[in-house]
Amino acid sequence: RILLAGLAVFVAASAWAAYSGTAESLIAARAAMGIGAAVIVPLSLGVLPSLFPPEQRRRAIAVWVGALGVGLPLGPIVGGWLLEQFWWGSVFLINLPVGALALGAAALLLPESRDPAPPRLDWPGIATSVLGTAALVYGIIQGPEDGWTDPGVLTAIGTGALALAAFLYWERRTTHPLIDLRLFANPSFTWPTLAATAGTFTLVGALFVVPQYLQIIGGHSAFGTGVRLVPLVLAILVAAATVDKIVSRIGAKIPIVAGLLIAAAGFALYATITPDSTYAFTATSLAVIGLGAGLALAPAVDAVMATLPDHRAAAGSGLLMAIRQVGAAFSVAILGTILNAVYVRDLEPHLDDLPAAAADAARDNIAGAYAVAERLASTPGTDLAVSAANAFTQAMTAVFATSAAISAILAILIAIRLPPTPPDAHR
Repeated sequence: RILLAGLAVFVAASAWAAYSGTAESLIAARAAMGIGAAVIVPLSLGVLPSLFPPEQRRRAIAVWVGALGVGLPLGPIVGGWLLEQFWWGSVFLINLPVGALALGAAALLLPESRDPAPPRLDWPGIATSVLGTAALVYGIIQGPEDGWTDPGVLTAIGTGALALAAFLYWERRTTHPLIDLRLFANPSFTWPTLAATAGTFTLVGALFVVPQYLQIIGGHSAFGTGVRLVPLVLAILVAAATVDKIVSRIGAKIPIVAGLLIAAAGFALYATITPDSTYAFTATSLAVIGLGAGLALAPAVDAVMATLPDHRAAAGSGLLMAIRQVGAAFSVAILGTILNAVYVRDLEPHLDDLPAAAADAARDNIAGAYAVAERLASTPGTDLAVSAANAFTQAMTAVFATSAAISAILAILIAIRLPPTPPDAHR
């Protein structure tokens, strides 16, 4: 019933977003969509143990991970096509028929499942975790713009750190914690969770950067940009489709480590990008990244679920998804901060002769720089677009090098710390 409620909220909020008349209304609708999605995603994973016997669960989780992984890059593809064919609200209306189909299927096909002894809601834990995460992400995002010594930035970061410390303190002492911290004492839970979180962190970071590069520097339309992300989609699908057989033969540890190392290699390759790089280079890099992500994510999620009893599967999957979503939020904040800092650093020397308003627009983002360059096209000696492209690709290099380092370091730690799982291990 909670899953159906989440689907209903998501569908209703999508209709609201499509017909929003103001930015404030759209933001509120998107927040409501986030609430619905926060219900749907963990429960869609949590119900799997009640639907499939142990020998089929790994394959079901691989399909689930493949669908989730494909959904990230599929959004720009479908959204880009809808934007070209219809008006902007269509990118939200597409959720209505899909959501209605999911509602009907879930109502007819899914059995009810529940914890026989459900714990009470941990309201102090909810409040401190939300406040801490939101404040910390806000501080990281605003730091480059307002300055790291700005009182508002320092207050946000300090508040976030204190709230998260209070959250951990409370969770260790309450009888009904929002997060059972004892789970993290089990390396078979902790390290696969970190692998799944790192996969989300780096994938979201790539999808934050690459579409800007393809659309603004590459000059492609919204749909054309989305289509050029297909190698990432196909690679994730191929990896997710084959990883079940691999895990069945050699266990989960080797595919997780190998997937992270392959993803690291893909990010390291993409870190050598220049403004003159061809699409073939981008396609190859995305394919390697997708192959590694698909190979690592499915066995990581399966390993996490294997540590949980069936009646706690929904709660455990909720924890995993919450950690992944926090990773996604910090990905945009941290990798976006790196992107912006390097971009502004390398572009700044080329802005001296521009009017203040034009220079500010160019500093804001690569789209602003290209818009200014287009207006200055008739001015002799202006090469702002070239300078901005060089600065942005240097910033991409920093982002992808960071992602490569995160993936490689975590692969090494998992290789050392994660206990080996037997090939035939099931819940």
